[in-house]
Amino acid sequence: MLLCLISTGTLAAEPELRVQATLQPTTPPMVGSLVELQLDVLTDSWFTDAPTLPDLKLPGALVMPPDGHAEHLNQTLDGKSFNGMRYSYRITPNAAQGFDIPALTVRATPGQASAELSAQSPPLHFVATQPPGFNPSEPVLVAQGLRFTQNIIQPAAPLQVGDSLTRQLTLQADGALAMSLPTPTLDDVDGLSRYPKNPQVSTLDDGRGHFTGGQRIDSVTYRIDREGHHRLPPIALKWWDASRQQSRTAEVPAVDFDAVANDAYRPVFSIAEDLKKLSRQNHLHFSGLTFGLLALLVGVALLVWLARPFIHRAYLGWQARRRARHAAWLESADYAWRQIPPQLDGKPPQLSALYLWTRRRRKGLKLTAFGPRLQALLRACYGREPIKDQALLQFRQSLATLQSRTEHNKESVAAALRPLNPVYEKDFP
Repeated sequence: MLLCLISTGTLAAEPELRVQATLQPTTPPMVGSLVELQLDVLTDSWFTDAPTLPDLKLPGALVMPPDGHAEHLNQTLDGKSFNGMRYSYRITPNAAQGFDIPALTVRATPGQASAELSAQSPPLHFVATQPPGFNPSEPVLVAQGLRFTQNIIQPAAPLQVGDSLTRQLTLQADGALAMSLPTPTLDDVDGLSRYPKNPQVSTLDDGRGHFTGGQRIDSVTYRIDREGHHRLPPIALKWWDASRQQSRTAEVPAVDFDAVANDAYRPVFSIAEDLKKLSRQNHLHFSGLTFGLLALLVGVALLVWLARPFIHRAYLGWQARRRARHAAWLESADYAWRQIPPQLDGKPPQLSALYLWTRRRRKGLKLTAFGPRLQALLRACYGREPIKDQALLQFRQSLATLQSRTEHNKESVAAALRPLNPVYEKDFP
């Protein structure tokens, strides 16, 4: 029974996750050298997936994170067997100063773990020193070995004016990051037009994915603009040999060549003229008129911005006046007159608009003053023998005459009847 309980407790125990960190080499590094931060991620179980590694940024240093390759480890810690992987952060300090590497948190899910685990590495510190013979402002390349070569690509001799040749410089440094390799000096040469290309930077390995160093290839093409003798100067590169602990200089030799005249060559453009044109294009030239227009636009924009409250109030006032004019139009005799023909044509016809027009036009309801046509219409509609349809047709034909007659008669006619309730008197109908 006790044996079963021990076995059950062993199976239920959570796996461990440990993180160790060391710096290689252990000796104080130099500016421009390569420092490896080795991060060991270990567990007493197994990993179901790759661990999640944190980012590392150090001010004053170039840091390359692990590239995915890891070294498998088997260790015994505190009497327990652990296995895991070793990842490498490659650091190149660019300044002579101290660097503090904070505790790095690694997350992983070992086998038989009920949830994701996390562990931290111990914080580390190192101090980078300036190599002897190098100024603080001077770029420093520290390598275990260095190869600096050049290749000249040119057409078959003899060279003529208008021909081009390419100078290609290849720098390979063992134990150095490719991004830390210095840029060689490729200056202008009198009588030649220089066209540099983008450098090619890559990492060197041993063929099995293990880092060995960096490589940089710089190329520049020269076009021959003048006949005679030309010389590409030698290029020297100062570096620190970490294996011998001394300063050394790598150099590629000068390149001498002659160019003969070419009567058939006609230069399409001049690099000097192109640079002048480019300089002119990069400078904006404004005339006085242009400045005046810009100032006017700025002034108008500023004036509009400042006048926004007044413009808003003016807009609100215009809307109020528009609504007042529309309301006055709806209360006018002309509006009532325009409603008469549609009401006469309606089924059944109505005379409410006619009464409304007479009230607004004459200030009363005395319809007899509008002539015999209107009187005949009233008798036809309300007489003992109504002939409404015929009367409406005749009245519709005499609308223009009725309006013209009222235009000549401007006298005010009082209301035929006194209002029953003046307080609630409204337009009729």
